[in-house]
Amino acid sequence: MARERLTGNGGTELGTFLRAHREGVTPEEAGLPAGPGLRRTPGLRREELATLAGVSVDYYIRLERGKESNPSPAVVDALARALRLDPAEHEHLRVLVARAAGATALRPPAPDKETVFPGIELLLEQLRPFPAYVLSRTMDVLACTPGGLRLFAGLGDWPEEQRNVVRYVFLHPQAPKLFDDWHDQIRAAVGRLRSLHSLEPDAPGLAPLVDELLDASPEFTDLWERYDVRLHTHGSKTFHHPDVGDLTPGYQKLEIEGTHTQRLAFYYAEPGTPDHDKLVLLDMAGAQQTSAPAPEVRR
Repeated sequence: MARERLTGNGGTELGTFLRAHREGVTPEEAGLPAGPGLRRTPGLRREELATLAGVSVDYYIRLERGKESNPSPAVVDALARALRLDPAEHEHLRVLVARAAGATALRPPAPDKETVFPGIELLLEQLRPFPAYVLSRTMDVLACTPGGLRLFAGLGDWPEEQRNVVRYVFLHPQAPKLFDDWHDQIRAAVGRLRSLHSLEPDAPGLAPLVDELLDASPEFTDLWERYDVRLHTHGSKTFHHPDVGDLTPGYQKLEIEGTHTQRLAFYYAEPGTPDHDKLVLLDMAGAQQTSAPAPEVRR
């Protein structure tokens, strides 16, 4: 079942996206009466969405089944309005349509083993005491500062090959207690993997990670089926950290040019503030952290 969800052509992926978002919009949200009786379909019916988007029911059914894969820009925009997509989701729909029509040039394949540029490793050192990470496109932690290892409490207890942000937020027992907005964190994590799968389903490491999480986490399975592709690139985040207490640093994520696959993510706080002092403490603790037997990942 999981493997089937990780394969398929662009038309099928477009249909999956449309169906997931159609089921997530209620008639009331779309300005339609709910009507009498029990609705067998969650969210909007196909005919309701077709009417809202100004297309025939038959045409929309072909879109959702992957038998029609080249809607016009006007139809794409109408579907986005009817589905109440935000700008990021609207753009993702455009990309899916282009890919289904064979017009999207995919990125060069990632290497089997990713390495971090020496200049980026030097930059990480200069970012201390701020927690900072180099992440692969499947969110493996390729490198991090000492504070980065400590900010995600317990991440350093896992062996390096298991250190993945999505795996951490879903499977590490500390994660639900660490993040003030854990449910937002897991939605964003799934959103990034879903977006990657839509555009590059054969990305190295993607299928095993998704299969692992589908088997191990009911929350992941539920969110994967919703097809939410909203991404968080900057803002602030509140942690309830077991070592330094509550802190709310800012964060920023940047693509590393020349890699096609890697991003730099870091947390920061103004010098002289309590949050900055706590980041300094985490950096010091991370620098002193010694290797310990790694516990098993929760299944």
